[in-house]
Amino acid sequence: MSAIWPDIPYTPWRETCSALHLYCQIVGKYRLARTPWVNHSWHATFYVNARGLTTSLIPDGPGIEIIFDLINHLVIGETAGGRRAEIPLGPMSVAEFYTRFRELVGRLGGTPEFDGRPNEVADPIPFADDRQTRPYDAAAVTRFFEALVLIDRVFYRFRTGFTGKVSPVHLFWGSFDLAVTRFSGRPAPLHAGGVPGLPDDVTREAYSDEVSSAGFWPGGGGTDFPAFYSYAYPSPQGFADAKIAPAGAHFDQKLGEFLLPYDVVRTSGEPESTLMAFLQSTYQAAADLGRWDRAALECPIGQPLLPRPLRRPG
Repeated sequence: MSAIWPDIPYTPWRETCSALHLYCQIVGKYRLARTPWVNHSWHATFYVNARGLTTSLIPDGPGIEIIFDLINHLVIGETAGGRRAEIPLGPMSVAEFYTRFRELVGRLGGTPEFDGRPNEVADPIPFADDRQTRPYDAAAVTRFFEALVLIDRVFYRFRTGFTGKVSPVHLFWGSFDLAVTRFSGRPAPLHAGGVPGLPDDVTREAYSDEVSSAGFWPGGGGTDFPAFYSYAYPSPQGFADAKIAPAGAHFDQKLGEFLLPYDVVRTSGEPESTLMAFLQSTYQAAADLGRWDRAALECPIGQPLLPRPLRRPG
């Protein structure tokens, strides 16, 4: 039986979501500053865990992990040496969170030096100068986390059906989206850049290879509702007109990608199957129209305790 997916309308918690996004940017920029670069900026992302979001272990000082506990509403810092510090999440300004987080890193023996400006947001204000008190709707944050757990599970299953290069399921704090990306194995044309709030060299390295990427954002990423998305880079001819599933998904010409409202998934009889149909059909459209070698890149969806069958030449 499918789990009950929580109702997470964007408008009632818009301001809380914006605050949480900026808090994640602050923590993400700390991880970015202390972690050696990995392809496509995968070294900077967060991952869903049992309590919220985690950076995983950051190679700073004794080794530091930062966790957004979205159940008890704390930011927790822990070290490989056994130290622990925390910040309560509640109504505050971005400047206050920025100051308190840097103090937390210092108490843990880390280096609290990183870029102090947000990225990929409209009208960015340096963290230290953003002194407006932001609300914090704890119940809405926990519902968002509950949704992430269910989405992460489906994204992970989708990820297993691919033997080619594929990203982890991870949350990009710049655009505040949970994403998973498949790669054709071929280089892509040089990206034009011009993404607001993102250096062109970062954008071009992120899109150095052909991709089919899918994800989820809670709202504010070009929509006023929580939605799943799927796009291809480069976008093959005919992609926008491809027939995809389920009913309720559509191609957004302004964003240049397919969208599926979260509520279509939530209110369906089988949310997991509905979301998987969107992921699979949009990927197939990108791969077929882009002439990917699907036979070499795909495999059955993974099962516990069942190794993938070996492919032998010929």
